[in-house]
Amino acid sequence: MRTSTRPSLDELEAGVRAGDRALLSRAITLAESRRPDDQAQAQELLTRVLPATGGAIRLGLTGVPGAGKSTMIEALGSWLVERGMRVAVLVVDPSSSRTGGSILGDKTRMPKLSLLDDAYIRPSPSSAVLGGVARRTREAMLLCEAAGFDVVIVESVGVGQSEAELAELVDTYCLLLVPGAGDELQGIKRGVVELADLIVVNKADGDNVVPAKRAAGDYRHALRMLPPSTPGWETPVLTCSARDGNGLPEVWDAITGHRALLERDGELALRRGRQQRRWLHALLEEAVLARFRAQPGIDEAVAEAEAQVAAGTATVPQMVQRLVAETPPPVTD
Repeated sequence: MRTSTRPSLDELEAGVRAGDRALLSRAITLAESRRPDDQAQAQELLTRVLPATGGAIRLGLTGVPGAGKSTMIEALGSWLVERGMRVAVLVVDPSSSRTGGSILGDKTRMPKLSLLDDAYIRPSPSSAVLGGVARRTREAMLLCEAAGFDVVIVESVGVGQSEAELAELVDTYCLLLVPGAGDELQGIKRGVVELADLIVVNKADGDNVVPAKRAAGDYRHALRMLPPSTPGWETPVLTCSARDGNGLPEVWDAITGHRALLERDGELALRRGRQQRRWLHALLEEAVLARFRAQPGIDEAVAEAEAQVAAGTATVPQMVQRLVAETPPPVTD
């Protein structure tokens, strides 16, 4: 039998604290595992490194397909590394609905950034989770902070109403747009626009410079009719060319300006506290549902309920009440 080369918790903790990217990756893989024994070890590891977390700027970035999210992250990340910062990127890859596998091609989409010593790119499958956030993105973010990264960027799979999940994870939420996306698309994004702490119209280069400025003006006008994403904050709408690097300093100034406001007004602690409470409730609901589904005979009972609902002999609320009432509580040791 081969001897396992799996690092111990002590080795993982030391490696994460030292910023060892290989051991950081092993730690995130442990946190992403669905095995109960792995989860127990992952939570113990997180408890150990928790005092070293919380210091990074947590930036969420989303945008319409084709907005240039990966190009933007590579440009901004490289720009930050050149200025002495360490940057971690957590990219949520869309999982296949058929196989559950993910594309995991982010390092090929960010070739320059992936080669920098002070940058770390970690793709994670979304596993069909709504909101563009992987199931264990929060744990991965905490581990990156414990590894000493100054900025943690979370890129989501796309844009939609469920992107509120991303806003519940980060300090500053950036929406990336492109000029001339069409009125019908803009209407879909209203809910996301309301959440954005920063809006950036990308691809403001060549013939797109004027349309980008026009689009930015339109969004500034629209934002006047929406409540602020953060108390006391007027959401900036900037233009940028991630391809050419134009506008990156202004984007970073807006991000750090928002962070300064959060810290000054005590909103950073309040925001993170709210996020932690909502995370607790979300995981509690997930755990209760998992226990419900693990009960003996529950699959058959649910199938029977589906049949009765389909036949019109019972209503959905009736069947839900019956399933809950007839399901025995889990046996504990």
